[in-house]
Amino acid sequence: MLKTLAGKHSSTVSKMAAKHKAKIDTQYRPRTCFEAIVEREGRKPLVARYGGIPLRQQKKAVIQDRQPGRATGPKELVTRLLANRCEICERSGNVEVHHIRKLADLGKFGPGGQARMGGDHGEKAPQVLVVCLDCHADIHSGKPAAKITD
Repeated sequence: MLKTLAGKHSSTVSKMAAKHKAKIDTQYRPRTCFEAIVEREGRKPLVARYGGIPLRQQKKAVIQDRQPGRATGPKELVTRLLANRCEICERSGNVEVHHIRKLADLGKFGPGGQARMGGDHGEKAPQVLVVCLDCHADIHSGKPAAKITD
């Protein structure tokens, strides 16, 4: 804090330390800290304080570990699988995942191993399709798909 203030005001760190030195009362005893206050009209002043915190062991402190929550929602593929619908013929039921590109070749298509779609949006090309058993067999046998949905 002091070095930032000294640079901002074209001064030295020791001059800033002398200017912003303050004493605050804590539950144990008064402590020395550095404090910068900006007064504002009609509002509470802004106070930046460095130091003044007693570093004592709290023997009666209770530690409460929280369980980490889910940071984001389900992934797009999981959502597609949970829909339980073929993305080619739109039949509901037993679905599988078909890899459009071989997994070994994913690193050859760009940064992060992702193939890019054409267009201005820079969207990633889908790497997998969720398909029913019949459509999956047709894909591997080389038969044309009935229709591809958007």
